[in-house]
Amino acid sequence: MSILVVGSIAYDTVATPSGQVEDALGGSATFFASAARFFSPVKMVAVVGEDFDAAELEFLRTQGVDTSGISVESGKTFRWSGSYGQELGDAETLATHLNVFENFRPAVPEASRGEDFVFLANIDPELQLSVLEQMSRPKMVVCDTMNFWIDGKRDALLRLLQRVDVLLLNETEAKSLAGERNVVRAARAIGGMGPSRVVVKMGEHGVLFAEGDRLLRLPAYPLEEVRDPTGAGDTFAGGFVGSLAESGDFSPGGVKRALLYGAVTASFAVEAFSMERLVGLNRAEIDARYATLRRIGGWDG
Repeated sequence: MSILVVGSIAYDTVATPSGQVEDALGGSATFFASAARFFSPVKMVAVVGEDFDAAELEFLRTQGVDTSGISVESGKTFRWSGSYGQELGDAETLATHLNVFENFRPAVPEASRGEDFVFLANIDPELQLSVLEQMSRPKMVVCDTMNFWIDGKRDALLRLLQRVDVLLLNETEAKSLAGERNVVRAARAIGGMGPSRVVVKMGEHGVLFAEGDRLLRLPAYPLEEVRDPTGAGDTFAGGFVGSLAESGDFSPGGVKRALLYGAVTASFAVEAFSMERLVGLNRAEIDARYATLRRIGGWDG
């Protein structure tokens, strides 16, 4: 089954203790598609400026990613600049230039409106709702958000959550949305807002998955070095949604497999800056690391 992703394509300038890159390819839709393409066909809806080099996405197109939903508008491409401290927690945003992204109004091509899976990357919840209005009964809607929308557009976000099957967010965001100090209580409370499944990303501490009364805690893939955490959450989402679309298995076993694939694809992304590690990645490497993570979790046999 195929996937539609709606989000950003950007040029990122990032500094971490491991180094720095300037105007490197980034954006939520790009990171998501870079992971999801290994599992299922992907179609992208995004916007770029006249300064964008289309060749930057060739590694996706050669893997069958449909980029026909990317519009080119007059102006410059979205740019973001940030830095990470020694602990590699949340980035400190140094500059955000929305450019053409400021007036982005997602228009889903007619041929993409019947996709089975939709990933709504982290954009204004009003725009996320507008995407769903253009779709015809997807099997699964997965959504990401952040504190900016939780604080500034809560009403719109709550309306959106009534139409979402899976919400992905980090621990801080989950606690803020739910008004809870405990992450387990927060995940359960969010489940009562609409999403039948909640995935709380906890960085190096793995993920917490909540579905009704069922809780599942999975580890992150252990790495000796993390060079750049940018895009890790969207890459996780790509592996997670991609695996579900590939298998069509929404059972507890299928969801656990998808969560593990999400953790694995994210682990590759953070080993290098921007798309450096993802461009040359192959499915055999992903499956080998998946098997290792299964052994670490004690799920073999």
